[in-house]
Amino acid sequence: MPQTLLKCTRCRASYPLDMAALRCGECKSPLIVEYPLGGQARAGPQPPGWVGSPIPLPIRYPSSFVSLGEGNTPCVALSAVGEILGLAKLHAKLEFINPTGSFKDRGTAIMLSMAKELGVDEIVEDSSGNAGASIAAYAARSGIKAHIFVPASAPAAKIQQIRVYGAETHLIEGPREAASQAAEEFCSENSLVYASHNLSPYFIEGTKAFAYEVSAQFGPDLPQHMVMPVGNGSLFIGTWKGFQELQMAGRVATLPRLHPVQAEAVMPIVAACQEIDWAPGPGARTIAGGISVGDPPRKQEVLHVLRSTQGTAVAVADPAILRWQRLLAEREGVYCEPTSAAAFAGLEALMETGAIQKGDTVLIPVTGFGLKDVPPL
Repeated sequence: MPQTLLKCTRCRASYPLDMAALRCGECKSPLIVEYPLGGQARAGPQPPGWVGSPIPLPIRYPSSFVSLGEGNTPCVALSAVGEILGLAKLHAKLEFINPTGSFKDRGTAIMLSMAKELGVDEIVEDSSGNAGASIAAYAARSGIKAHIFVPASAPAAKIQQIRVYGAETHLIEGPREAASQAAEEFCSENSLVYASHNLSPYFIEGTKAFAYEVSAQFGPDLPQHMVMPVGNGSLFIGTWKGFQELQMAGRVATLPRLHPVQAEAVMPIVAACQEIDWAPGPGARTIAGGISVGDPPRKQEVLHVLRSTQGTAVAVADPAILRWQRLLAEREGVYCEPTSAAAFAGLEALMETGAIQKGDTVLIPVTGFGLKDVPPL
């Protein structure tokens, strides 16, 4: 009988489901979950409270699910901001309503459920804040011990949130990449599972639920464009995977164009798209810390999604990000963190280039809550 497997995103080598498997043993590329019948796979057990179409997941037993009520976030029309941009059909999906205040709870719920099902009792993660807080919360929920490695420069509110859930918090000096290196070394030295939200194939299985919800909320009239802040790209890739499954199952026809937005100070995806010779300068920083990722491990997957959907990648400056954070709060009552506001700055840039037209329907995920990362306004 065909089995659900892990597949290499590059050479297509296959591996059994395993929490420790993050990269292909042959070519070192990241892995994804692949079902016997693709998007037509039997869905199996569903997450608690799930109200959308049945979603294929790697979890076999309902008792394995770890949930805090994530998902089912609302979509709201943004008429005031739409008027500023000249867009009559602009919508936001309020992902900051998830239990720990960011979209990361979607991926964490499935990743920690798999950890529970596979008998893992201690994990290591590195994060700039939101994913670390999310994993700390769900680890507490599941009784799994968590070590979270965080850049010492991360927002104090996010570090406090990680600590309050009881995770062992390791503050690492230096750039974001230093936290990843320290986490991997700690895993190796202590023979622990590296539950990396950047690399785990199960994390993407959680974020793909975003596409299923959008399909349920919009019906046959899906948004023509989705604009997302992208660092490691877990929501970007997961959304595409979800829409692919829905299309294979005959539930949707034309898919949205997906546009990634990055900050000008840290823009590896944009540079690759535009064939710019770019590398992060010494101490390169942006107010949008959630997308400050100089070398995302799934960069090739992000680029594949971008090209497959005919999207356009744009980079935006910090002043534009802060301007949009204020506009969203003052004009719509939506208080988001700077990383989320970057998507709206990106939308403005995409309209200026003509990639998005005034009559188009646009959806933006508001990925994180403003109180988690408070810059001076």
